[in-house]
Amino acid sequence: MPSASCDSLLDDIEDIVSQEDLKPQDRHFSRKHVVPKVRKRNTQKYLQDENSPPSNSTIPGIQKIWMRTWGCSHNNSDGEYMAGQLAAYGYEITENASDADLWLLNSCTVKNPAEDHFRNSIKKAQEENKKIVLAGCVPQAQPRQDYLKGLSIIGVSLYLTGRTENPRLLKHVVQQIDRVVEVVEETIKGHSVRLLGQKKNNGKRLGGAPLDLPKIRKNPLIEIISINTGCLNACTYCKTKHARGNLASYPIDELVDRAKQSFQEGVCEIWLTSEDTGAYGRDIGTSLPALLWKLVEVIPRGAMLRLGMTNPPYILEHLEEMAKILNHPRVYAFLHIPVQSASDSVLTEMRREYCVADFKRVVDFLKEKVPGITLATDIICGFPGETDQDFQETVKLVEEYKFPSLFINQFYPRPGTPAAKMAQIPAQVKKQRTKDLSRVFHSYNPYDHKIGERQQVLVTEESFDSKFYVAHNRFYEQVLVPKDPTFMGKMIEVDIYESGKHFMKGQPVSDARVYTPSISKPLAKGEVSGLPEEFRNRLGNHPSSVSHTSAVGQDFASSRMALRLQNLRRDRALRVSVGLALLALLLAFFCPNL
Repeated sequence: MPSASCDSLLDDIEDIVSQEDLKPQDRHFSRKHVVPKVRKRNTQKYLQDENSPPSNSTIPGIQKIWMRTWGCSHNNSDGEYMAGQLAAYGYEITENASDADLWLLNSCTVKNPAEDHFRNSIKKAQEENKKIVLAGCVPQAQPRQDYLKGLSIIGVSLYLTGRTENPRLLKHVVQQIDRVVEVVEETIKGHSVRLLGQKKNNGKRLGGAPLDLPKIRKNPLIEIISINTGCLNACTYCKTKHARGNLASYPIDELVDRAKQSFQEGVCEIWLTSEDTGAYGRDIGTSLPALLWKLVEVIPRGAMLRLGMTNPPYILEHLEEMAKILNHPRVYAFLHIPVQSASDSVLTEMRREYCVADFKRVVDFLKEKVPGITLATDIICGFPGETDQDFQETVKLVEEYKFPSLFINQFYPRPGTPAAKMAQIPAQVKKQRTKDLSRVFHSYNPYDHKIGERQQVLVTEESFDSKFYVAHNRFYEQVLVPKDPTFMGKMIEVDIYESGKHFMKGQPVSDARVYTPSISKPLAKGEVSGLPEEFRNRLGNHPSSVSHTSAVGQDFASSRMALRLQNLRRDRALRVSVGLALLALLLAFFCPNL
């Protein structure tokens, strides 16, 4: 199309030169009569114009992102890694959903209500015209659901719709969370990116993303380390297996290095997590006790380690060693062992690979060898085929052991699982059994006998109602203490004066010693862990505020913006050079005598 100043189209390149125009040789001889005129320019304005992006451009790395995570501690660990990478790249992680440019929703597929909340959040984001990136188990396990269409998903192999300026996205089979920056960047540009599948090396499945990625800990005092991803079971009700896949463990040395780094950044409590910590190492020729003995060597005084959920079949092989480890002064005497049902017939239908006697053997042995140990368990009410007698067996188990921590779940048929195809128990029956078991659980108070005890507790967070600090004793029992800022991250002595169903209250002993872990000052809330050394140096040796993190993020963003502008100017120069060369060739062809 002609420009606004043109009256007609040019029919030929020669139309550019008229008879009255100087010929090239005339121009050459007339150059000596040309006197260049010095033209002043506003250097400040010139530089500003050069560095300012076009008004209609979209530059990733400068937007605000709101994150929400549902589900287990493994999911929370993934969320912390994603937030850290995005913040290190320049994005601002905000707690204000309405203020964000993009929502990153990290989902859980264990139960229907969690997926319902996830789906409702997607709908709300669409209503508010937010960019959306989806992560977690729901989109990985069920990527073809209608409500996920057209949305970016962080999985492992790649499908890309729309034009992309980043061809690197098309080259690799990768783990999901270590590509979150690229997925967010493409989504900000208006593209839909899907990374789905599994990471492999020479045909062997690898574990999750690298442990040394940047992360933002939800609680700067607590490090969540996933020691493996996936599991060896094939429970008929479980949808998580569809998302996480088979067992893939991290090497011991990588896990120990991550723990060391955490303590150097002021962490005083480590949580080990996975879909089944008891199965750790079976795929790489090692075991959970071997890992734990290496970890306790690097735990400083005043810091603690908490072990996550393990299924009965695998801990049975290591009972003696596990009892010794759980008696270690820097390991919480706490273990989460799901039973799910006290009926062997129901366990068989669940395909749990153990019987009730196996579960009791584990519990009885640990209660004997680790005095005072806290044992938590899970129970599913209303699994397909569960009779009244089956349910009563479960009630008797709870009455016998009086578990201080009991997670009661109504059965939900998850799409694509074998249990969803079984004959279902009526919803009203499932609800009633859930209520009945909850009534049994609330009929006893597990902490009444501890009133008057003096306990050593580690203070790590603030209570939900903001009235107390939350601490945990040797058995990972919750103890509420007064809000004294000098207690946070410290181990203190308290006298227990009150108890409730889920907690105790402790009064600090006035003349008792406060134990400070022999580690560095904790990172500030929202500060990025594991930044590259060159950026860490810019903050000084002891970074202590979120503003420092923002400065690093701005460095990332500014560097990327400058590079983009430099490339833009280079492309423009290249186009001009090519155009002039083409014009010269055309003139030489049509006007050989010039």
